[in-house]
Amino acid sequence: MRHAKSSWSGNLPDHERPLNGRGRTAAPLVAAELVRCGWTPDVVVASDARRTVETWERMRETFSPTPYIVIDPALYLSGYSELVSAGVQLSDTWQTALFLGHNPGWEMAASHFSGEPIEMKTGMAVLLKTEAADWKSAFQAQAWQLAAIIRPRDLA
Repeated sequence: MRHAKSSWSGNLPDHERPLNGRGRTAAPLVAAELVRCGWTPDVVVASDARRTVETWERMRETFSPTPYIVIDPALYLSGYSELVSAGVQLSDTWQTALFLGHNPGWEMAASHFSGEPIEMKTGMAVLLKTEAADWKSAFQAQAWQLAAIIRPRDLA
């Protein structure tokens, strides 16, 4: 998932940009749609940027039980290789993971994993599934199938 819509106002460094009103509204809608689709995460791995942390905070109350959260500074403005590095470290007790980050890396990773071009606007979630036996195998074999795409604009 890409973080929800953020604010460009003010003189804040990129890392410190907060969500804007649209982003604060969209994040819980996407979370509710994930639950409706049966995709409640066991673990959330998120960039440490303010906008990704705020996206998670807006989503958290929708999930029951609350997923385990990993704030990973390596995911700030990262891409495919950092996502894979984080993914292979996941505990195999977790069945569903939500990776929360940024473009252009997330768009490139989603396109790579799905095998088709995917444009990821803010707040979008790309649902990928695998039959791999564990996380390490899933990320090494890249055995993923595109299951769905959730767009905040479709939920309003």
